[in-house]
Amino acid sequence: RKVLIADDEVKVGQLVKRKLNEKYVYYGIMLFVVAIFLVIMFSERKKRETELDIESKLPKIQQEETQSKAQTEEQMIRVVIKTNGFQEIAHAEIKFQAEGGLIATAGDEKREYGQGEVFAVTPDDAMFQKGTIKVESVVSGDKITVSSLNRGYGTPSYLGSFELFSSAEGMILVNELPLEEYLYAVVPSEMPASYELEALKAQAVCARSYAYNQTQGLSYPEYNAHVDDSTSFQVYGNSKEQESAVRAVDETRGQKLWYQNQVVTAYYYSTSCGKTTGIEAWGTTPDEQNQYLQSVEICKEDGNSYEAELPWYRWKAVVPERVLSNLIELNTATEIGTLQNVSVTKRGAGGVALQIVAQGDGGSVTVDTENKIRRALGGKGYQIEKQDGTVVDSQNLLPSAFFQIEKSEGNYIINGGGYGHGIGMSQNGANEMAKCGKTYIEILQLFYQGVTVE
Repeated sequence: RKVLIADDEVKVGQLVKRKLNEKYVYYGIMLFVVAIFLVIMFSERKKRETELDIESKLPKIQQEETQSKAQTEEQMIRVVIKTNGFQEIAHAEIKFQAEGGLIATAGDEKREYGQGEVFAVTPDDAMFQKGTIKVESVVSGDKITVSSLNRGYGTPSYLGSFELFSSAEGMILVNELPLEEYLYAVVPSEMPASYELEALKAQAVCARSYAYNQTQGLSYPEYNAHVDDSTSFQVYGNSKEQESAVRAVDETRGQKLWYQNQVVTAYYYSTSCGKTTGIEAWGTTPDEQNQYLQSVEICKEDGNSYEAELPWYRWKAVVPERVLSNLIELNTATEIGTLQNVSVTKRGAGGVALQIVAQGDGGSVTVDTENKIRRALGGKGYQIEKQDGTVVDSQNLLPSAFFQIEKSEGNYIINGGGYGHGIGMSQNGANEMAKCGKTYIEILQLFYQGVTVE
């Protein structure tokens, strides 16, 4: 009996032990399942948090990608290259050559020219029957010399490529190249490359802003061109590229002048009389978009003008009565007889003449805006003395519209100051400011009120 009872107790113990093992396995499985569930939930949560973080940063990422794309995509500009002296746009003959050779194409026709070999083209060239002629250098980055042209520094060479159009007057030559490379040949043509680096950088930003606005439209739509290379826009390629000018362009790469969320047209001129004037000098009504062009004084901290010692800061002209009578009649296409009096009847900001009245014994004429006034009183026949004593012959335009005029003993005495239209940046003023330690940002923000450089 005891043996039977002991045997039953063993069996019961084994049963209990088995049941406990099954229970532990069950709870272990349940714990494992719960752990897996928690891991999955945690992973999903982290994934969602990451997605939300990316979504919150997406606008910035997209903006950075857009900016990066804008930086890698070069802004191109197309420039009509004029004849010698920037006189005409139509050429009778054009000659090209490049150190590494040239390729000329028109439709399916292709011509190749070896190193230094000249490609001469005239309006009757058979290639024009297949469309425009495109001229490119064989070696990337090679300049193309246009040996049929003459510029200020001699025979000019250009970066980029060319496209030739046939017209009734001759051939139209268009140079296409990146805007930044275009500036390499604009900055030294518009400002001496020997000027201070900060002045050259200010010039580069002005030139870039002006050029950018020109690329938003076509001044020569029939040739798909934005500008030409003359003073009608910005002088391009009249002076040789210089290391200082290239450095100024590179160190301000992409930077433009902004006002009211728009890139401004940054006008500039040679020399001020100590003050600039506003846009109304051209007959333009001031508004919210052009308020960056205001009259400012270009003075040092001690009140003296930066340009006070420069030759064109002050000048004087003594014009015989007969000479001025003839010039006014010629320039205004109005017969007034013998000139009796010339008076400034309206002035603008900074003292610029906005209106003059010329009275003769046979009539009178009224002239408005600074450019027309300078043209009315300009022309050949008299001399102008600068404040340093040097004398130059008069030109088509009076040096500036900042002047006083009076009659004395059969002559008209014109006392003036500055050289140029007086709107925007004085280039010589910028250089003098740079000599005094001003940065290009400080220079630009004096001449163009309320602008940012971005």
